[in-house]
Amino acid sequence: MAPLPDLPAEPDDDLDAYVGLDAEAAADRARARGWTDVRTLAPGTIITLQYVFGRLNFEVEAGTVRRCWKG
Repeated sequence: MAPLPDLPAEPDDDLDAYVGLDAEAAADRARARGWTDVRTLAPGTIITLQYVFGRLNFEVEAGTVRRCWKG
């Protein structure tokens, strides 16, 4: 098995704090806190389970973040 790359630590962030925020404001906040990739998804969007280091996902409904998770 190949060794894992030496990745920097992901931002120490409270993901629950994004829930209820405006999607654009949440994305700006995430980037300011060090997340390198921010993805906005509609409820029920089909996605793969591929984990992307440094990515923060938002499930957004009516312009508001309803759910937030890493990867």
